[in-house]
Amino acid sequence: MKTFHLNGDAGAGGLVRAEVSKPEPANGEVRIRVEAASLNYRDLLILDRVGQGGLNGRVPLSDGAGVVDAIGSDVQQWRPGDRVAASFFRDWVSGPFKASYVASALGGNTMDGMLAEYVVLPATALVSVPAHLTSVEAATLPCAGVTAWHGLIARAGMGKGDTLLVQGTGGVALFGLQLAAALGARAIVISSSDEKLDRAKAMGASILINYRDTPDWDVALMQATDGKGASHILELGGPGTYDRSLRSVASGGKIVQIGVLTGFGPKPDLARLQWENADIIGVTVGSVEHFTTMNRVLTEHTIHPVVDRVYGFDEAPAAYAHLRTGSHFGKVVVEF
Repeated sequence: MKTFHLNGDAGAGGLVRAEVSKPEPANGEVRIRVEAASLNYRDLLILDRVGQGGLNGRVPLSDGAGVVDAIGSDVQQWRPGDRVAASFFRDWVSGPFKASYVASALGGNTMDGMLAEYVVLPATALVSVPAHLTSVEAATLPCAGVTAWHGLIARAGMGKGDTLLVQGTGGVALFGLQLAAALGARAIVISSSDEKLDRAKAMGASILINYRDTPDWDVALMQATDGKGASHILELGGPGTYDRSLRSVASGGKIVQIGVLTGFGPKPDLARLQWENADIIGVTVGSVEHFTTMNRVLTEHTIHPVVDRVYGFDEAPAAYAHLRTGSHFGKVVVEF
């Protein structure tokens, strides 16, 4: 089968294509014929660390969907032909998060990912793909979709009448916008592109702020909400946006902390949280149970993920390059 491996000697691309033997499922395992895989910002961070130990030879990408191709013994819940997607954390099936689950993240330091024609995983690490989604669409769900669901719904309880601030128009951001629209929450979107803001408006955003034209977007947000602020904030930026997010949160509001898009840097002043009785909720993706529950809501509301661009398997390095430009609106996908 064909696969891609991370390789620190591969030049600027950091990826090499390889031909390897097709894996066989053992007891309790399932082999998936992968039909599509999607990229996340995390994959750029990992690619940039190739050669720093442990990553050479690793199959990248956490997110993928396909069809069950073979099953090992003692597998009851899956049959060949079933359409499935892999959960980001192989071992986090349900219940509270445990630090031990970190090592089971697909496509990371210790676990191969989905950029291969065939992948073997435990039967417990898979979820059924919603019938209304293609494999390309389903491949966008494991990280971005589940992260938005876990943070905004499972943990922060966003619902009808709430106000959500969405930073940018990447994968997690647009899933947040779609969930807000489906559940009756008002959505505020900030972006540096008027074109992207127009597209976000068409998806249900009601307040649009171009932060390039309006650097003090937190001030504009408070004015647009009559001084109340946002009850829910998808904090995707990191040090470059955090202080403004703190100034934008409503009394009793919740900041769902996810991203580091502006890098790693000084810590913000959290004093305002106390005076506003607001919360910060730290989120790293979610469990198989979160994924399954989210899929029921996607089906109920016929939500289709936003796919920016689809590349062929051999074009995977170009998919990485496109994601790095930051010009995407939604998810970047590799279709096999």
